[in-house]
Parts: sequence; structure tokens; C-alpha cells
Amino acid sequence: MNKWLIETGESKEELHLAVSVRSFRSEKLSSFIHKVLDQNSKTVNEIYDSLNEDYPIFITRDYVLAKQWIKQQARGSERFGVVASSNARRLKAVGINVKNDINVSNWFLDGKEDVRSSYFMEDIATEFEIQGLELDWTVVCWGADLYYKDNEWNYQAFKGTKWQNINQKIKRKYLLNTYRVLLTRARQGFIIYIPEGESEDKTRKNEFYNETYKYLTEMIGIKKLK
Repeated sequence: MNKWLIETGESKEELHLAVSVRSFRSEKLSSFIHKVLDQNSKTVNEIYDSLNEDYPIFITRDYVLAKQWIKQQARGSERFGVVASSNARRLKAVGINVKNDINVSNWFLDGKEDVRSSYFMEDIATEFEIQGLELDWTVVCWGADLYYKDNEWNYQAFKGTKWQNINQKIKRKYLLNTYRVLLTRARQGFIIYIPEGESEDKTRKNEFYNETYKYLTEMIGIKKLK
């Protein structure tokens, strides 16, 4: 159950899982994300091509473009917003603060005129706020906590002023599942944003982002939005 419901003891019908029609998300999406994160390249390209016909998935390194894209996709009251891993601390350098304290009710329910709502794309929902809930369209921001290198995922936690490798198997699994949650929160489609990195900032090395981008575009086949 979402922590907002636990803390307030209130019930909002609009937030109930029955309202987010899960039939919008096909089994193909679950299979696709599973293969992406588990590095199972067999048939992944075919699944993506089939899925992308009516459930668009794109990738970009331009954050402004990513936000513009989901705005253009949304129709009528369809809801959109930005999500990211709670451990992707260095996304703050590009204006994505995962430590922001959001009010889940405002973020999910308030209208386009409310700066606290997901529509403004200023407040970022992490796996804690978004788990079990959905939007129509999302920007999934990929941080340096999970990055691809040497044909495998690398796991990091940001402690103090630097990244530290995550070696415990259970913590690695938790981080991988964090991205599984983030990549399955959109009913209609989503776009992945991966920063360029900064060579002079050791906490935002280009290698934290470039190989992940290459993996998702070249090996998985996700189409680039330029």
C-alpha cells in the first residue's frame, strides 16, 4: 500500500488500483522489461518492435525534449510525470532532485494549474511514491546508481560525496527491481532520459551513462528521440 495512505489513514478512490486500468499494459511490456534488466537479449528486439506499435517507448539524452514529448503525447485528462530512482542522487546536477518531499495526493490528483502536481514535472516521484500506482505517460530518468559496463550491470549507492559499489546480492536485486518498478508505471508509453555525464565531475562520469545508453539503443533497439 502506498505510504501516503498509510500515514493519513484516508482513502482516495482515484488512487485505488482498480481505477488504473492495468489492461492498458500488455504482457509484452512486462516481458520486455524483464529481458532488458535481466540481459536476456533473445527475442527482445522483436518484442520491442511489436510493443512499440501501440505503446511507444523512446530514449533521449535531452531532458527538455523528453518532457516536451510526453506533453505532446498526452490527450485530454491523461496524466504524465517524471520518475526516478531514490538512489539516483547525482541527477540533481541536471535539475532532477530525487530527495524532494512530495505529497502523493497532490502529485497524483491535482490539476494542471497546481505546481505540486505531476503535470508540472518539477517534483519527482521515486519508486516509493509510484509503486502500485500508474500514470499514462512517464519520463523515466536513469541515474548512475545502475549502469551498464563490460556486458553487465554495475550497482552503486551514493554515500556522502561519492559512489560506493553495492556488493550484497540482496541489495543489488532491490536496485534492479527499483528500475523494474519505474519502467512499468506508464499505461500508454514512456521515454527514458539518460544524462550525458560530466568528465570533470567524478560523481557523474561519462562512463556511468554512455554504456547504458549504448546498451539500450544498440543491443535492445530502443529508438532515439532527437
